[in-house]
Amino acid sequence: MLTMDTTARRYLAIFFACVLAALALVSAVNYHVDPYLLHQWDSPLLQRLRPTTEKLSVWGKTYAVARYRPAVVYIGNSRTEMGLPANSARTLFEGKSVFNSAVSGASIGEAMRLAEHAARVSHVDTMVWGIDAPSFSLELGSAGVEPGLTDGGPAFFARRALLNIKRGLTVDMTRDTWRILSGTYDGVCLSSLALHGQRDESCLTSRNRTWTGTARAFTPRLQEFGDGLGPTAPALRAFDASVGKLCRGGTRLRLYINPTHALTLDALYWRGKWDAMEAWQRDLAQMAGRYRRQGCDVRLVDFSGFNSITSEAIPQVTGAREMRYYWEASHYRDNVGRFILARLFGGPVPVPADFGVELTETGIAAHQAATRAARERYHLQHAEETAYLRHVLTLPREPK
Repeated sequence: MLTMDTTARRYLAIFFACVLAALALVSAVNYHVDPYLLHQWDSPLLQRLRPTTEKLSVWGKTYAVARYRPAVVYIGNSRTEMGLPANSARTLFEGKSVFNSAVSGASIGEAMRLAEHAARVSHVDTMVWGIDAPSFSLELGSAGVEPGLTDGGPAFFARRALLNIKRGLTVDMTRDTWRILSGTYDGVCLSSLALHGQRDESCLTSRNRTWTGTARAFTPRLQEFGDGLGPTAPALRAFDASVGKLCRGGTRLRLYINPTHALTLDALYWRGKWDAMEAWQRDLAQMAGRYRRQGCDVRLVDFSGFNSITSEAIPQVTGAREMRYYWEASHYRDNVGRFILARLFGGPVPVPADFGVELTETGIAAHQAATRAARERYHLQHAEETAYLRHVLTLPREPK
């Protein structure tokens, strides 16, 4: 005859066994359906339509770059992710494999982790790295570069499998798996993995988009850019060390300052951050020159400022619904990305003469003087846009 204690123990054992079995089943289903494409490359699942917001993009990209092992890698934040085309760039790199490993919301610290991860898991011949002053800090961004995703050492795929199984136990992943299985996932665009890492333009033009747009997105994007914490001295030191490590590994580096709209750079001026931005540019030019003298193939090119691309008239002035070169103030279209690649590597695409200036130790002073003069001309020639910007910078910030 069973005692009460024996019955209770047996009941608890059965209960916990059922719970573990249920959790194992949920994790296995989530792992198989893989709603966020955490462990996919060259898979039919990449063609599955998804909502406009791409969840856990960094999980998918860190896995994909390890599987694909590209020779050319793009690094940066959402500006590079949206703006630099990968699929159409292979001819520019003599048929070499290209992958856009930039991730939305990445600070320079997170971008460095992604760059070094790519160099560890693949023989990277060329790295194209987009940077800008406001995101140039070691503060944690919103990219979600969690511990384990970029760790070095052996058995990368085994460790990732364990992380993915653990991630399969979460409520949000289970909910989205159920939405896929029930046919209510509301897919409108492809994952960036389907385009070798570049964001699908359909995600940006869909009626369901949440954060982009043109006129309505100008105010929050300008505020966001002006409020950025960078550039900071610790970030510059860490970036210098990361560039040095890549140089010693034989990687050809093309660093470029993102061509955000002229109003974003002007926002730094009105927020009192111009001098810090210029000092950052000088430090970067000196760093690039130092590594070149050591034999590294590294170049730094500034596409920002007040040129024929960045000074495009904004919808608040023109009344147009879309812009030719920009999604809004902070993010440029991939036609601008093609100009960037052509300036950096040549090719048949004609580039406006005033778009892209290499920053060197000997030329930086003249370039910065020319930029300051162009800024003053911009204020005179674009008085309405300048007034709009100054008003925007006084407005309360929208909740994120």
